[in-house]
Amino acid sequence: MTGNQFIGAIDQGTTSTRFVIFDHEGKLITYHQMEFEQHYVQPGWVEHDPYDILASVDTCIEHAVRKLSLLGHDASSIQCVGITSQRETTIVWDSETGQPLYPAIVWSDNRTSHTVQALASQPHLPKDLQGTEALRSICGLPLANYFSAVKLRWLLDNIPEVKEAYENNRLQFGTVDTWLIYNLTGGVEKGGVLVTDVTNASRTMLMDIHTLQWSDKAINFFGFQDLRLAKIVPSSRVYGNFTGGSLQGIPISGCLGDQQSALVGQKCFQIGEAKNTYGTGCFMLFNTGPKPVFSSNGLLSTVGYQFEGQEPTYALEGSIAVAGSSIQWLRDNLSIIHQANEINELAAKVPSTAGVYFVTAFSGLFAPYWRDDARGTICGLTQFTTREHIARATLEAVCYQTKAILEVMNKDAGQPLRALKVDGGVSNSDVCMQIQADILNIEVERPQMRESTALGAAIAAGLAMGVWNNIDDLKNVNNDGRTVFKSQISDRRRRKLYNGWKEAITRSFGWADVVANEAESLNEHL
Repeated sequence: MTGNQFIGAIDQGTTSTRFVIFDHEGKLITYHQMEFEQHYVQPGWVEHDPYDILASVDTCIEHAVRKLSLLGHDASSIQCVGITSQRETTIVWDSETGQPLYPAIVWSDNRTSHTVQALASQPHLPKDLQGTEALRSICGLPLANYFSAVKLRWLLDNIPEVKEAYENNRLQFGTVDTWLIYNLTGGVEKGGVLVTDVTNASRTMLMDIHTLQWSDKAINFFGFQDLRLAKIVPSSRVYGNFTGGSLQGIPISGCLGDQQSALVGQKCFQIGEAKNTYGTGCFMLFNTGPKPVFSSNGLLSTVGYQFEGQEPTYALEGSIAVAGSSIQWLRDNLSIIHQANEINELAAKVPSTAGVYFVTAFSGLFAPYWRDDARGTICGLTQFTTREHIARATLEAVCYQTKAILEVMNKDAGQPLRALKVDGGVSNSDVCMQIQADILNIEVERPQMRESTALGAAIAAGLAMGVWNNIDDLKNVNNDGRTVFKSQISDRRRRKLYNGWKEAITRSFGWADVVANEAESLNEHL
């Protein structure tokens, strides 16, 4: 690869999209980022406009390419592009027109609680397919609001246009990666490619985690016998070329779900290595090697990555629904801060939360609790409490939930983690990362270049195009330095803080119906 050639990465996240351009050593050359609108149409509901997602990608590409030209390089210097995206978010469209049939239902949306209950108790199914653990041995996942198949079942049961398209064999289902690749490679007019990589497919509840193929048993469980599904492919392969815009003709050759992409970007290629991404949500992935490890403690078994011509690498995952979005909530709903980055300064003004705990269960709790009935709770308020204490409690909430995940992850993996690699927007907060090291009592390592998610997609794309021949060639990628945070508190202090959190978390349980009833009463009075 010559000095004037680069790799692009589309990083399509929950609240924003970016297009990042790297050189062959993983150095960030330039990028463009933009937020797009979130639609909270009812309590617990979160939607995106699929066209907003696509438009944000187009905009970021054009702006980043323009910035690259100011550095003396044109779009032809980009050799290939990888895509990483939010995972379980569900999009359905008409296969003949290419038009979306409903807004994208976002991964954190929890409208499907009753759907989960109905699916977990289907009287016509055998006993081994009853309950929320019915499909774990097949897909590695529990039955929960989080996953795509549950959202799709809700769409078929509640949206007539979706049901009609299904009955007429015109319903195309896809996660965000499928929607993007399909449209960027031509869409309905030019024969766009319909694929999904193994990491994204592993989040639908429809893929057999052992065979990496769609599971007839899972498909029948959800009642999707005639569903159009994209082809499952490795994370590193040439899928097709851009058919328009500045990148026309350039191959798309990498695809990973956002959290798996960060695992690759952090180069967690050895069994026992783990990363934690602090984005809209917070997601810890632990490399378990060539065979899936099944959790007894509420964690998810997932595909970490699969490069072309190689066996898959699996991971255990612990997911936290709310991380950076809680900071956004402080900004947009409470006006405690005006810019997201202000939280670091605000939290640093106090040495502790003065006994305040903030359980950020806006749409329930994910691993290891899996409580759809939980809702956000602030405990320990007194007249002494200030916005600084609440700001610090918001950061601590992410760190406590990470500790809960790591405790059970160590049990399931059979070996304790010695260092945690971190990335994502919230990891920019030194205060938060120090709190994390204090709570975990292990080293927390933060890379100097923190676009690990985008870098993972670029690595996958580059491997497919021969930029690197194998992972051994990546040893010099993104090695410009790391900041290491170490615990600065005593074991006694650590236990006391965490015991307080465990008390607070139980106070958040059982509030979902209260919130829902209040919302119904409000609607009746409007």
